[in-house]
Amino acid sequence: MRWRGRRESSNIDDRRGQGPARIPGGLGGGGPRIPIPIGRGGGIGGLVLVVALFILLPALGINPGDILGGGQGTGTQTSQQRQAPPANDEQAQFVGVVLAETEDVWNGIFQAEGETYQEPTLVMFSGAVDSACGTASAAVGPFYCPGDRQVYIDLSFFDELASRFGASGDFAQAYVIAHEVGHHVQNLTGVLPAFNRERQNMSQTQANEMSVRVELQADCYAGVWAHFTEQKGLLEAGDIEEALNAAHQIGDDTLQRRTQGQVMPDSFTHGSSEQRQTWFTRGYESGRLDQCDTLSGNI
Repeated sequence: MRWRGRRESSNIDDRRGQGPARIPGGLGGGGPRIPIPIGRGGGIGGLVLVVALFILLPALGINPGDILGGGQGTGTQTSQQRQAPPANDEQAQFVGVVLAETEDVWNGIFQAEGETYQEPTLVMFSGAVDSACGTASAAVGPFYCPGDRQVYIDLSFFDELASRFGASGDFAQAYVIAHEVGHHVQNLTGVLPAFNRERQNMSQTQANEMSVRVELQADCYAGVWAHFTEQKGLLEAGDIEEALNAAHQIGDDTLQRRTQGQVMPDSFTHGSSEQRQTWFTRGYESGRLDQCDTLSGNI
């Protein structure tokens, strides 16, 4: 991606080195950095959707309450959390540029519909962070919190995305950011609030199925962003392939095979590798929001 020298977003809250008020325990020194889709927070009936990238932690035998609780913690900070960000931080600059590019695209799309796009803030943190959805450790990975309309990213996740999940390249990282911003768009358009209301009356299987639909729409929105980013001449050879590889590597079925050795479709919360690639491609090729209707019909 041709990003150097471009505008960086002013909607960046760099909390690296600060640490949260309290850090939840429970994972010890290990555990995969897999984001979780359900968290705790205020503003939408107690439970809110913390929308993230991969699969539900219980499928891996991990209690989400140990990762995202906001009320249980050790009160200690790691040395990583106390480290100040580097003075010349190219990765942070890249995140700022990608966020700025999402702002340009979504401002234009909303304006064309006679609406005003409310830009989200992106919080960069290290180790753990406080949000309106609770206190989250880096183990949850990138996530979006509807309660405060902010995207949260521990930048070390991008290293793990490449090393553990085999999804390298700057546009794989851009896809991650664009996906989370896609959830912000869903929050503004009422998709997330509606899901949070309805899921309380759903069975776990029904909630999982609806979660897949919500996540695939965010993938499609990431594709829409890629469509307009290409029109601006910012994409380089191999960028779309990097995004598609990331979508494949973080599909529920691929992750379950890697971590569990078996696939359990009823526990999918983000969609299969094929579905994630299909919906990203659909958004990318069309550049149209009306092509991202994952909430009805077959997916």
